[in-house]
Amino acid sequence: MRPTRMFPILVVACLGLAACATPPPASDPESVAEFNALNDPIEPLNRVSYGVHNAIDTLALRPAAEIYRTLLAPPIRTGIRNVLSNLRTPVVLLNDALQGETQRFGTTLGRFVLNTMLGVGGIFEVATDFGLPPHSEDFGQTLAVWGAGEGPFLFIPVLGPSNPRDLTGFGVDLAAQPLTWISGSTALENAMVVRSVAGVLDAREGLIEPLDTLTANSLDPYAALRSAYRQRRAADISNRGETGRADATGSAIGSGLRR
Repeated sequence: MRPTRMFPILVVACLGLAACATPPPASDPESVAEFNALNDPIEPLNRVSYGVHNAIDTLALRPAAEIYRTLLAPPIRTGIRNVLSNLRTPVVLLNDALQGETQRFGTTLGRFVLNTMLGVGGIFEVATDFGLPPHSEDFGQTLAVWGAGEGPFLFIPVLGPSNPRDLTGFGVDLAAQPLTWISGSTALENAMVVRSVAGVLDAREGLIEPLDTLTANSLDPYAALRSAYRQRRAADISNRGETGRADATGSAIGSGLRR
């Protein structure tokens, strides 16, 4: 089953779980206020998911990212990241258009042309030197710009912190990626698998130190990650979260692998 067919089912399941959560009684205003502020009505289930995610990360994701870092020199990893970012340009371009960001749309289009042609398929980041800095947009941000609320906090194993709006946006972005629909050619389908694996490795490698620091300095890493995710998404939505380079993975998602 393709990922684009699985995500609607995942979204419905998560929304159903959230709907089953029971808020504190109105007679306890302090608990009600805390419940609303955290916006995490299924926190016990989310913490279980966080534990599952940590186990997967400890056994597979982080070791793979460390091997990736050890085997590939920084310039090679940068080239891979640049290619991944360039391949995601159609999704960024679509969301620029849906948000009415005409100037950013032009920047994204110019970056794609320059990096593809002069940057050898996106291996080299040349567009910035031409005054076209990178930025990232996703459908979760688009929904927010359109006025959709984020909904309750969700933690999905492997994908990481999210919410119904961003999880839905993640699925739409997958569907909007032209490469998602490649079929009929074994070579192209294998290339898609390589691209997906490279995206996960690149994202997790870039998060080794940030996640280590968060875990080491937090009494409650789950709560710290929940707060950090919300702050990052708020900055993304207001276009205050630019990092000076394009987001290679774009898993806004519902993706804790997003950098």
